[in-house]
Amino acid sequence: MKYYLVIIALTLIGCSENKVSTTKNNVEEKFIDSVLATMSIDDKIGQTNLRGTSSRSKTLSDELKEDVRQGKVGALLNVMNVEFVDELQKIAVEESPNKIPLIFGRDVVHGFKTIFPIPIGLASSWDTNIVKSSSRIAAIEASSVGIRWTFAPMLDIARDSRWGRIAESPGEDPYLASIYGKAYVEGFQGDSLNNPTSIAACAKHYIGYGAVIGGRDYNTTIIPEPLLRNVYLPPFQSALDAGAATVMTSFNEINGIPATGNEFLLKNVLRDELNFDGFVVSDWDSVIEMIAHGYAKDEKQAGELAANAGMDMEMTSRAYEYHLKDLIKEGKVTESQLNAFVKNILRIKLRLGLFETPYRDKNNEASFYKKGHLEEAKEAAIKSSVLLKNKNILPLSGDTKVALIGPLANAPLDQMGTWTFDGEKEHTITPLKAFKDAKVNVTYVTALTHSRDRSKAQFKKAINGVKDSDVIVFVAGEEAILSGEAHSRASLDLPGVQEDLIKELSKTGKPIVLVIMAGRPITITNIIDNVDAVLMSWHPGTMGGAALQEIIFGFREPEGRLPVSWPKVAGQLPYFYNHKNTGRPANKKDYVAMYDIPIGAWQSSLGNDSHYLDIGYTPHFPFGFGLGYTEFQYDNLQISKDTIGFNEELLVKVSITNVGEKKGKEIVQFYTQDIVGSITRPVRELKGFEHVSLNAGETKEVIFKVSAAQLEFTNHKQIRDAEEGDFNIWVGADAESGLKHTFYLKK
Repeated sequence: MKYYLVIIALTLIGCSENKVSTTKNNVEEKFIDSVLATMSIDDKIGQTNLRGTSSRSKTLSDELKEDVRQGKVGALLNVMNVEFVDELQKIAVEESPNKIPLIFGRDVVHGFKTIFPIPIGLASSWDTNIVKSSSRIAAIEASSVGIRWTFAPMLDIARDSRWGRIAESPGEDPYLASIYGKAYVEGFQGDSLNNPTSIAACAKHYIGYGAVIGGRDYNTTIIPEPLLRNVYLPPFQSALDAGAATVMTSFNEINGIPATGNEFLLKNVLRDELNFDGFVVSDWDSVIEMIAHGYAKDEKQAGELAANAGMDMEMTSRAYEYHLKDLIKEGKVTESQLNAFVKNILRIKLRLGLFETPYRDKNNEASFYKKGHLEEAKEAAIKSSVLLKNKNILPLSGDTKVALIGPLANAPLDQMGTWTFDGEKEHTITPLKAFKDAKVNVTYVTALTHSRDRSKAQFKKAINGVKDSDVIVFVAGEEAILSGEAHSRASLDLPGVQEDLIKELSKTGKPIVLVIMAGRPITITNIIDNVDAVLMSWHPGTMGGAALQEIIFGFREPEGRLPVSWPKVAGQLPYFYNHKNTGRPANKKDYVAMYDIPIGAWQSSLGNDSHYLDIGYTPHFPFGFGLGYTEFQYDNLQISKDTIGFNEELLVKVSITNVGEKKGKEIVQFYTQDIVGSITRPVRELKGFEHVSLNAGETKEVIFKVSAAQLEFTNHKQIRDAEEGDFNIWVGADAESGLKHTFYLKK
């Protein structure tokens, strides 16, 4: 270890103090080359191995310790006993052939101990500060136990709510996903990767995983290259520009080639175009899963394909460990390729400061569940909550008698959501606890033990239990286990008999506030008329109940806006606001609903446009939608000129007035449409937004700027540019409303 100390000191001086380095520098490379020169081919292969263990393991196997001692392991996943972390790192640094430290990784997705709303919930905040703060807190807590690498952020554009992993997604829009990707990386990695409280981010899943057919996890994707570049790639580019240290390949195939063996995507795009110089890790077993895909005949060929595609580190499977040396001997993979993998891995270990300070700081007491962390988690839950309906019932007055009911009203584990291995339900503030702590006049009625409960045995008891209440707060949804990886659903209705109970409760005449805790949009078409208000809380995390109490009683207003289009039924999916027009776009004038067709009608193409007979052509709630406790009016949309050149900016001005009786916040959204393009363009694309806080009666002017650079896209010839022509613009409250104007972009 001492051999490297002088070079390490020089290297750290040569790296940026204030920004994560993503550009190779000579001092770094000299250090990396000096380490590489001491390594045998077996040592090099060892660095490419990411071993997975069970975080619940009570023992540390002698086999694993010996493999670390022999330099057969480069990184470890899910080692959560701090004594094991210390022991394994000590073996690596003091006893392995080259004294190279290990990286310890973990899925720290939306919190470590203090759990924040799930990522689709955080995306609903439309607030990068919340996203950055949540990942910074997660990094501080996780690094205290030796974790220096997280498998987040997930940046998959998700257009189908049936897909379980939409819970981890930033939503359906590439602009929003891109700014979130930057915020996550900045939060996890901090100002400098070598800060002991920083953890390396991993932009995943590269790429197109959210486009799986039918919303079925691990499925195939068909993504033409222009679509790949215009929709799915921008969030990854943003994360890499922010300094993301690592990238993870996805499980899916793209146009017939699995992502883990896709040379075009991993070399041509990721390395050559995006200039990524960190390392690429496979997803769990995705190397050998190329056999099941039908792309590799056996484990050895899978390793060959992954290596020649440019995949650096293999997670859990051992195709590299067992076969890479033979593949090099046979000339199917070169040692220079292996050297490149190892250099990419060493580069990140160096930037993390592991060569200089390999051990966790035992004096770094993260103080899990610190007051400030919990306040941030509550703030995130408030900003993530989306009010979808309010029939003059919310907020409730302080003396309201509340009947609290529903399977998620007191479900501390499920409230945390998916990917919360380290969260502890004992610290979760549920709605029931929050209401009691706030001295709300609440009666808790147990009727369903969990979201999938199909028993109606307690219905009568529930109906009797709400008789003395003024209002029913029904906390519905799905258990955490019903969303996330491998948890796709064909139906998005509330599971079990929740709908039946809501309909029975509505017969009492009591107003119902429906709160939904779930990992995806839930179709509520069957019950929307039975409730007076609908509040989407997603899975809100540790402080979700406290946030809900403050929202319902008006101490705060819900501030979220939908980052995905909310479907009427699952059969409407995939649905996304930035779709194409088609040759026969649907419209109100021509649309004919199924029950409006005359009996015995002449067989014809009624309506002659693109729609469903039974549910129409619009979502239940559009992208960007969300209500507050006041109302806003948009007026006086102006543009600085009717025509701009490619080197000019267009100024777009609009006036926003709070026409309600309460102070409130609005998220003013700016959309464009390239009306005619060399390939067809979306009907709308989000280009910016602004948070505006207004007192009752107050008016503010909001200004957006748009330039040719913001209007660029990749066409069928793989040329990226803006094109001359007419553009529509809208400024409004969501993707289906707003004031409209038109301008011309001229070369």
